[in-house]
Amino acid sequence: MSDELLPPSIETAELTWQDGVPESSRFGDVYFNREDGLAESRHVFLRPNRLSERFESVPARGSFVVAESGFGTGLNFLATWQAWRERATNPTAILHFVSVERFPLQREDLVRALALWPELTPLAAELADKYPPLTRGAHRILLDGGRVRLTLYLGDIQEAWQALQFKADAWFLDGFSPARNPEMWLDQALAMIRAHSKPGATLATFTSVSRVRRTLESAGFTMQVIPGFGRKRDMLVGTLPVEVELNQDQAPPSVAIIGAGIAGCLLARNLAERGIPVTLIDSATGPGAGASGNRQGATYVKLGVEFNDQTELALTALCFSQRFYARFRDQYWHPTGLLQLAWSEQEQDRQRRFLNRNAYPAEVFYPVDQHQAGQLTGVPTQTGGLWFPGSGWLEPAKLCTELAAHPLIRQHFQTDVRQLQRLNSTWAIKPATGPDMITDRVVICAGHLTPALLPVSGRFRLKKIRGQVTHLESQTLTSPRSVICGPRYLNPVQDGVAVVGATFDLRDDNPDPTVASHEQNLKELTDLLPGILRDTEGLGESVEGRVSFRCATHDYQPVADELCDSHGQVSQNLFMFTGLGSKGLTYAPLLAEYLADRLSGQPQCLPARLMRRLASQRLHQAEKSETNSG
Repeated sequence: MSDELLPPSIETAELTWQDGVPESSRFGDVYFNREDGLAESRHVFLRPNRLSERFESVPARGSFVVAESGFGTGLNFLATWQAWRERATNPTAILHFVSVERFPLQREDLVRALALWPELTPLAAELADKYPPLTRGAHRILLDGGRVRLTLYLGDIQEAWQALQFKADAWFLDGFSPARNPEMWLDQALAMIRAHSKPGATLATFTSVSRVRRTLESAGFTMQVIPGFGRKRDMLVGTLPVEVELNQDQAPPSVAIIGAGIAGCLLARNLAERGIPVTLIDSATGPGAGASGNRQGATYVKLGVEFNDQTELALTALCFSQRFYARFRDQYWHPTGLLQLAWSEQEQDRQRRFLNRNAYPAEVFYPVDQHQAGQLTGVPTQTGGLWFPGSGWLEPAKLCTELAAHPLIRQHFQTDVRQLQRLNSTWAIKPATGPDMITDRVVICAGHLTPALLPVSGRFRLKKIRGQVTHLESQTLTSPRSVICGPRYLNPVQDGVAVVGATFDLRDDNPDPTVASHEQNLKELTDLLPGILRDTEGLGESVEGRVSFRCATHDYQPVADELCDSHGQVSQNLFMFTGLGSKGLTYAPLLAEYLADRLSGQPQCLPARLMRRLASQRLHQAEKSETNSG
């Protein structure tokens, strides 16, 4: 079965350049009109879909969704983004652009192609800066301060339309001509457009092939032939009739989030920036007081040898977190690079098998030998490993405070929630003292405290894991320039202190730092990096540190989903966002984006197969299977 898994990297476009215009060698066709590709985009796609006037009418907290079959150079996307900037007046309205590309351009080719239009330079530069590593699957890219969200699916078009959850207001049916690229225009792919369309959706395409027109008509679109661009005589436009106005998901009037760690604060800020009011509740005195309260935290994942759904989720989260945290660079985010050492024979073997089976873009990671590892980190190492150039470390407590500071986030700290109660279509949050708080939707981000708040019976498979970090003052060690990971992680010195950790204590509830845990951290660190500490004698008794409790699931995969009981019954508008374990800083930005998509009724950033990895019902299923096997 593993032999059938596809590699993470995807084939890129093969280009030839004629007079500065890219042409696909694979399909023998140009990406856009040689005379004026931008004018072509506006004539073929923007005007027939009436985008300018429709953008003006998008309400507060609303969204407009454009879907495209064939991202190519991104020219159509930039033209749409430019029109959105000019015509969409509401600051909380969001443009979603969902596009598929089987053979994506490499970044340097994208930049070269889009340089033909100086008026698009600022948009093209931002797109190029956030252009993702070319790996299979869905990539969510936030642009223009979040006012534009690009979901770029790299892979087959039928696979994309089956996997993605969205409803389009307008369609760009692009891609090379049906004669040269028949896969793009298969009847099955065209028929799926109907399932992803809102009532009244429009579409436009440069082609006028009668088979395409008939297929779209059979899917329910009213089709029309209109003049094409330049020397192209005809093209097709279509509209899906509004037979019955469906109730579209609207942004909820209110959302309450219980737990102000990195997950809760990221979700609160995401929703607030979409114009949705949020109540943020925590028993602590302020944000980032629990497991997110450490001085430093590394952003890393351990990618599996097989590129399966679990590995794809980890990779997607890693790349998204790097793009997301870039806005906080040199404040709370420090992209120093990160080295995953091949620190033992077992890890050396794992990395060897991993590299033999997979080809990842070098911007994600690349292997380094012992000498290179020492040069990159600035300290001697015993082995090489995997170098992640875009990773680094975060100051999570400070970031949580920044995230929670938004006019639409109402903060309730030192509030101990005792119970959640369903009241018709709303939820009542009952604190230990004070009046109930009534809200439309609740998200529980309370880590290992989550089960006590769930208003359903049953035992959820969530683990409380103690983790102690050790603070090392700068004079006690040689500070690396980057994060180094093995059985422990070591961060560079910041403000005179470097953080090393963390222990993994499944059966220890002690909330206070202990000498034994410090000595365990120090031993693991010196085994990993001999000579990194200048003097270890008595150090475990003199250092300081911090204890927090992670929350992990039985399968060590996160939960981001509406709550289900053991029978699959959904507790409507009550969500769980927990189980992030030791990788919370890396997973939380992507999963906050995903939950905000769901809570706002907007296109979802994850494909269906990755959503299943986050389902809450699996916690019950694991318990049931263990009971039966016993």
